[in-house]
Amino acid sequence: MQAALREAVRSGRLAPGTRLPSSRELAADLGVSRGLVTEAYEQLTAEGYLRSGRGAGTWVGGAVRAAHPRARDLAPRSPGARVDFVPGTPDLSLFPRAAWAAAQRGVLAELPHHALGYPDPRGLPRLRTALAELLARRRGVVADPERVLVVSGVAQATTLLGFVLHARGVRAVGVEDPGTPEHGALYTSAGVRPVPLPLDDEGLAIGPLRESGVRVVVTTPAHQFPSGIAYSARRRAELLDWAHSVDGLVVEDDYDGDFRYDRAPVGALQGLDPEHVAYTGSVSKSLAPGLRLGWLLVPASLVEEVVERKRTMDLGNPVVDQALLARFMERGDYDRQLRRCQRAYKERRDVLVDALEEHFPGTQVSGIAAGLHAIATLPGRYGPPARFLARADAAGVAVRSLTDYAQTPAGEERVVVRLVLGYAHVSPARIREGVRLMAGAVGA
Repeated sequence: MQAALREAVRSGRLAPGTRLPSSRELAADLGVSRGLVTEAYEQLTAEGYLRSGRGAGTWVGGAVRAAHPRARDLAPRSPGARVDFVPGTPDLSLFPRAAWAAAQRGVLAELPHHALGYPDPRGLPRLRTALAELLARRRGVVADPERVLVVSGVAQATTLLGFVLHARGVRAVGVEDPGTPEHGALYTSAGVRPVPLPLDDEGLAIGPLRESGVRVVVTTPAHQFPSGIAYSARRRAELLDWAHSVDGLVVEDDYDGDFRYDRAPVGALQGLDPEHVAYTGSVSKSLAPGLRLGWLLVPASLVEEVVERKRTMDLGNPVVDQALLARFMERGDYDRQLRRCQRAYKERRDVLVDALEEHFPGTQVSGIAAGLHAIATLPGRYGPPARFLARADAAGVAVRSLTDYAQTPAGEERVVVRLVLGYAHVSPARIREGVRLMAGAVGA
């Protein structure tokens, strides 16, 4: 009996706080002596599995929490780092909690009961309309609400496209090299093989693209990740010419296109040819990645298949979250949030550039003044990258090299230190400290 009760508590079948029958009742139910039950209760109480009080009965105790395995957190982080320059995360302290809470109260007050049923798999019409207006106004996207899908971030948009393309017989897709590692991994999960394609100073190199034989390519033309360049006007035109010539598709990941610090952002590629470009973005950099809210615009020829795949995948995104984001956009809160982030991230980029110049004189910061990360090429005396990164890590600084994002690193990348420095989530004081720690670690 002791073993059975102990296992029931450990496994969670008897939850903490559950009141157990009295020893007399349990003995009668099981057909055993009351003394046997009393002995079991006393032993398990001594072990912490049960608790009892005079006249209060016997309960499952709090020790069960320690008996259960702790749930693991697989969120990407840099544990133990004093300063974390790993790119990809915004400043989560800028999340507009008060405005978001007000929008949530408003949504819950106004949302009719029937709206809490299964949603349109494309997304709430209200949110798709708000997104179409926002993207047309801010990014120059040709945005018909009927071709907008609300998705759980760019990752789900990529996976949806991967499954639909695979069903159409596509078995390979071009990806930028260096580029976002997740692009290749997500297409691989859908059964589509990623083909690394090189860049030049203007963007994706067209010659290798044509020679590869692929008919689908994934790009980040407004602010290439990780190199930081913006595709030139000529390269954007060449890319669309290629798509026409092979009846292909360009997938545009506009992951941080709203953030440009020296001029107005370059418009989205999709606005030039909406029938050969699928466009995707999210609130992961502007609000928070944990919201898991994004959008996907697809050419007319793909709409029905992508919508059906979305329906069978998850029946649509949560209704309340969609209505909340729609209200947030309709009332101008989202634009205010973008302006707030713009000011903060511009300041941090400026602080990073100044700190690098102070501690690593001669460093070249490349890429456009935009986004949430910068590329810093250090003078040759600080190479090779592996040694630099090891010393930085020992000093408590988490940082990545450009080679970490390349499938086929160029020869000079093996000896020249090119750092991909994420600064948006790091305070100005921490940015200065992180650069100082790296300098001290390598004897700068």
